[in-house]
Amino acid sequence: MQQLFKPLKAIVTRGWLTLTSNTLSQRIRQHQYLRDLRNKLLHLHKMLLETERIAYEQVSGRVSSGELLQLVIAHEQFAWLHRISEVVVQVDEMLEADEPISLEDFEKLIADVRTLIVPLETGNTFERKYYNALQREPSAVLAHAEISRFLMSKV
Repeated sequence: MQQLFKPLKAIVTRGWLTLTSNTLSQRIRQHQYLRDLRNKLLHLHKMLLETERIAYEQVSGRVSSGELLQLVIAHEQFAWLHRISEVVVQVDEMLEADEPISLEDFEKLIADVRTLIVPLETGNTFERKYYNALQREPSAVLAHAEISRFLMSKV
């Protein structure tokens, strides 16, 4: 195990990287946390999409997977779900960036997700639709609880 860190130490001492073993460990934990957060957001999105699909089909009839994709992209009823998709893209960009994730950016993302997943009966469009979806779909409630617990954990 120690040999794995020797090349890194040499690179660090030559000035190629400004990482210490502590910041390297922190980056690894951040990346794992973000991957886990991404997966939980995708699961939540899937549950919310399912509840929205059911609501749409009750009014408009059954839709195929291809039709559902078009609805998700372009239909007003599904537009509120784009907020979650945008956060997933933001996480992806952070994970794929060449530069280390700043603690400030990391903490801001976590705070934004915490704020986003607050269902409010009288809130903005997302908050209201999120609230209503949680009233209709037990699997969405479970996904919400899972991501809420996760966001309370430490990195």
